[in-house]
Amino acid sequence: MQELSHVKSDGSVSMVDVSAKPEQARAASARGFVRMNRETLRLVRENGIKKGDVLTVAKLAGISAAKQTSGLIPLCHPLPLSHVQVDCELREEGIEVLAIARTTGKTGVEMEALTAVSVAALTLYDMCKAADKSMVIEDIAVVSKEKTEEQ
Repeated sequence: MQELSHVKSDGSVSMVDVSAKPEQARAASARGFVRMNRETLRLVRENGIKKGDVLTVAKLAGISAAKQTSGLIPLCHPLPLSHVQVDCELREEGIEVLAIARTTGKTGVEMEALTAVSVAALTLYDMCKAADKSMVIEDIAVVSKEKTEEQ
């Protein structure tokens, strides 16, 4: 079984030392789903939610959250993000949230992608909760991770 990288042999926690790792171009993508009823989807599609443009606000919330990841996750390294993209796609049973994060650094950006998806999904929930008490946020997961040597 693999050891946990943030736990020392005495059981205490620590931030992983990445100072010896090479700078690499890194990318990660994540997804999640907000299940909601058809009437709520219709309201979102027609921009009929009283709080405003649900999809745009959710995208902005996800991008902003990705930039704050190290402040939210205690042992996460702060990263200079070069790109964050959040997309919200209407499906038959809800809204799929997709996020991509990119950086050049010594550690990966999967936490930033996951944070973007999570906060975008929470924002969708918040903006639609008056119209739909049955919404469920589900299936948040990393879809891909990439790294390449810097030239």
